[in-house]
Amino acid sequence: MPSDHERHNRAFWDRDADDYQALHGAVLDDAPRAWGVWRIPDEDVGALGDVRGLDVLELGCGAAQWSIALARTGARVIALDLSGGQLRHARDAAGKAGARFPLLLASGEAVPLRDESMDVVFCDHGAMSFCDPDRSLAEAARLLRPAGRLVFCHTTPLVYLTYDEQRERQSRSLQVDYFGIRTFVYGEGTADFQLPYGEWIRLFRKHGLVVDDLVELQAPKGATTTYSDFVPYKWARRWPAEQIWKLHKR
Repeated sequence: MPSDHERHNRAFWDRDADDYQALHGAVLDDAPRAWGVWRIPDEDVGALGDVRGLDVLELGCGAAQWSIALARTGARVIALDLSGGQLRHARDAAGKAGARFPLLLASGEAVPLRDESMDVVFCDHGAMSFCDPDRSLAEAARLLRPAGRLVFCHTTPLVYLTYDEQRERQSRSLQVDYFGIRTFVYGEGTADFQLPYGEWIRLFRKHGLVVDDLVELQAPKGATTTYSDFVPYKWARRWPAEQIWKLHKR
């Protein structure tokens, strides 16, 4: 049975899918193999790398821009999303691109795929941002073959710690306690999950995942973004607003 946060997030993304793709879709189409709101190319980050010939699951695909690009390079892709509205855009985009791969309507906490069926599980501000970390990490570990890789980009704890909810803007000072952070819901937005770094590490170890790298992203000089409700450019030049975890299964 879906949890409260799954129902909340599905309703949000179904409601917002058309507006989201109208606002951000063209930029995501233009730079599909790139990370975060500043669209930093993977070739510069080295997070995902070459996945030709591998079984790859995108865990929270939106309109599947990443999956379409990876399928074109020879990856065997499956794209999953919690939102039927987003998958409708993914189906249309894949059809126009001539890319054929399965689209799954499911939660990142309960993926309808068999054990050890994936070489790579990844997302760019996808399910790992909106699912309970204990459950989503358990699923990623279950799906991965031995030595398989989990790569995910999400917002840093620092963004949540410095957000001034009363003024509805990012600040340069701490606003909430670090210890005990877990779930954040602002207004009618998504339910986001975040943990202290030590807790992330302990959960990775619990589920048999080994950290290979943590890449803290800095907004490139002169960069622009369509995500105007995210942190300001000058903020993201000084402090990490997004990060990429790179892990493998023992």
